[in-house]
Amino acid sequence: MQDGFFNKIAASLSVERLGSYGQRDQADQCTILARYLWNMAVCESLYSPLQLCEVGLRNAIHQRLTELYGPAWYESPDLSITDWGRYEVEKAKAKLLGQNVQSSPASIVAELQFGFWTHLFQDHYESRTDFLPRSIKHVFPNLPKSRHNRKQIKRTLDDIRDLRNKVFHHERVVHWTDLKDKHQIMMDVIQWAGIELYEMAVALDRFTPIYSAGIDPWKEKIRQHWPSRPDELPKRN
Repeated sequence: MQDGFFNKIAASLSVERLGSYGQRDQADQCTILARYLWNMAVCESLYSPLQLCEVGLRNAIHQRLTELYGPAWYESPDLSITDWGRYEVEKAKAKLLGQNVQSSPASIVAELQFGFWTHLFQDHYESRTDFLPRSIKHVFPNLPKSRHNRKQIKRTLDDIRDLRNKVFHHERVVHWTDLKDKHQIMMDVIQWAGIELYEMAVALDRFTPIYSAGIDPWKEKIRQHWPSRPDELPKRN
């Protein structure tokens, strides 16, 4: 590939960012860029299951907490959310106010981040409220009863949150040896929340073919568009 082209790409994307794709094995320029493009494609393929997982979890919890404590459950003394939870709610309200959007349970719930929802599975809500563990079957109606374990569910959701943050912040994930397992766990959580939601996730899912193909398709694309010599570029009609 052309040195000048790669150097300009590196300057645009940052040398440090691209460097992480070839530091360990001193990979050539084509391999480094192919890895970067493959990672981008893999992250893109994870977007739909991540979105369905987050939205499905959020709405399932919101529905259950509404049944227990009313629409403004986040203000209920019976739920007694943690100081951090209250901070997140107030931050959501302030953001809506800054956007001239009227605060309502629906708008506040939509504004709360994924970390807030995973936070609701910590031991505080099992030892000091009646939300857990009896609400697990309501939030995850398709989860086998033998797996109704708050700690295990919390670990699973935290793993998904970690993956979400990496993907949404454009970080490298293709080097994770358990990425296929993390994808499957995410699909499992979607299925726990709803069969119909799971069917949609399966129909939209493109992770497996893109991840399994590896960097070879991207190497070929690079060779076609940015060969080692400029005069090797395909001629345009």
